[in-house]
Amino acid sequence: MRDINLKATEYFEAVARLGTVSKAAQELGVSPSAVSQQLGVLESQFGVRLFRREKRRLILTLDGDRLFQTTTQAFSALRNARNSIARQRDARALTLRVSPSFGVRWLGPRIAGFAAENPDWNIRIDATPDFSAFETEAVDFDLRYGLGGWTGLTVEHVMSDLVLPLCSPEYRDRMRKHGQNAADILPHARLIDSVKTVYRWDIWLAVHRIELANIAYPFRFDRSSMSIEMAKQGGGVALDNALLCRGELARGELVPLFLECPVIEFPSYWFVCPPRHLNRRIVRRFLDWVTAQAQQDNAYTRALLAQAGCDFRKGDIQNMQVLAPGAFQ
Repeated sequence: MRDINLKATEYFEAVARLGTVSKAAQELGVSPSAVSQQLGVLESQFGVRLFRREKRRLILTLDGDRLFQTTTQAFSALRNARNSIARQRDARALTLRVSPSFGVRWLGPRIAGFAAENPDWNIRIDATPDFSAFETEAVDFDLRYGLGGWTGLTVEHVMSDLVLPLCSPEYRDRMRKHGQNAADILPHARLIDSVKTVYRWDIWLAVHRIELANIAYPFRFDRSSMSIEMAKQGGGVALDNALLCRGELARGELVPLFLECPVIEFPSYWFVCPPRHLNRRIVRRFLDWVTAQAQQDNAYTRALLAQAGCDFRKGDIQNMQVLAPGAFQ
């Protein structure tokens, strides 16, 4: 048997579904005679009658009904696929990539506000530590963690780290039995290491000229969110960004371990994309929005820490690179 005539099958499905040649012709945008001709072609190909005429309406025969059940499902699936592709093509979509802890703890609670201001846009967020390969991936921009300086790309500062040792109030009270300053307390503390942060314990200790005979990390996590949670549960002291745990600070679930060492502040989160991507209005709109959100959050968190008695110090990035060059590759 020769391949089925798809055009004739399409015309047959329309007639069977709508009940008349004229309605099918109107839907297909052709003449009734063209529809009738294709029905004849299909009946000739199958060697059976597909319709019988009753009064002014066409009724499917048993063979016609069997064919219709198959064809209507197939054409319905094709129409759905066509509509889905058309919607996908026409949809307004914004795709961005963020580091996991930043995405979960900082951007996640705020992104609904941006979505409410831009209801016609579909927003996709990939939370991954991997940077986008913009020439081969369909990503509008990254919110990257690091020290900036990515060549060939537009790089805009969004947010800074506010780094200090943080723990639960109960853990702080236990540690203060050993003294009030960092040199007395840290030899007895359980250090929680966030292995992918820029400002890790070895840099912090070197900057503050604190020597520990044996630096041990009972807990090492590749996500700041896990380090923060461990500190909140009283498992030790985390050296991490206060902006990622503003809620815990405000509720008193996390507190500075000691106050003698200032909070280290340095640029750490960046908006990164090829220069051409900023030509999209929605990309520029997001950059303005996220920068404003970060400024508000920075001011609020600094006020929380100042109220707790903390001082602040700008991070010396060049000195940090000398102390731990491997962290800045």
